[in-house]
Amino acid sequence: MARATWDWESRIGRRIRLRDLHILSAVVRVGSMAKAAPHLAMSQSAVSEAIANLEQALQVRLLDRSPLGIAPTIYADALLKRGELVFEELRQGIRDIESLIDPSAGEVRVGCLEPFMAGLLPAVVDRFSRKFPQVVIHVVPPDVTSLQFNELRDRKVDLLLVRVSGPTDPDFAVEVLCEDPHFVVVGSASLWANRKNIKLEDLAEEPWMFVPGHVVGTVVHDAFKAHGLPVPQPRVLVVSVLFRYHLLATGHFLTLLPKSVLHYNAKQWSLKPLVIDMKVKPSSIAMITLKHRTLSPVVDRFMAEVRAVVKTI
Repeated sequence: MARATWDWESRIGRRIRLRDLHILSAVVRVGSMAKAAPHLAMSQSAVSEAIANLEQALQVRLLDRSPLGIAPTIYADALLKRGELVFEELRQGIRDIESLIDPSAGEVRVGCLEPFMAGLLPAVVDRFSRKFPQVVIHVVPPDVTSLQFNELRDRKVDLLLVRVSGPTDPDFAVEVLCEDPHFVVVGSASLWANRKNIKLEDLAEEPWMFVPGHVVGTVVHDAFKAHGLPVPQPRVLVVSVLFRYHLLATGHFLTLLPKSVLHYNAKQWSLKPLVIDMKVKPSSIAMITLKHRTLSPVVDRFMAEVRAVVKTI
């Protein structure tokens, strides 16, 4: 432990500068000190000296040189991975200061699933932007192939607006906002639109739109299994909500849509939810943030607006 403290004070804390980390990052990005120098408004010798100072402080080689250029060593990769988090936290700190100086300004970065972009998030942004017109809002579709949510881990977004149906990673703070059940939906031109007493088995041979393993496909699978029925094969494999709207309008297809989507789009797109007991526990809408990360005041205000809008659904 004493050695680690001594190393930090004498070898690391006083000798590694953020500027040098920035230089290393630029060199690795372009693959050459000569190419990095003009981007950094420095001489090549100054770039080389900064890298040498880093290597001397850390006592490891950071770059491998070859006739083809340079490549980061495993030590440089490790340093830059952590360094990016340092730079991002500093950028966030500057944004926090801007928010404190002017509480009506700043930016919010939201990772949002595509169905929520079809109604819920636009409603939040509309209300929020009327109150805080100077705030810039970035909307980023997250990678939902797993529950890793790397956009949040890498601090590329401040919060995620997603669906949850079970436990998530302990690194995340999950705020469940409301249950959001799915409904079988057809267009108003469908023969099923005005039928009553419809059972799920009546729809087994109909042209479904879903992707097996995706959220909608999973609900379809669970619902048919809960009724003791074979799971239908989708006629159209598509995730896009907008694409499904257009096919629903033909009156020929059917799909599942959550209540939060129908709330904002049923009238506009002439969508008709069918009254069917799905026998499936609904998933929930949740806001997810990174634990132990202090959010800026403007992000806190945005999250409060999300809560307020969800209450209207």
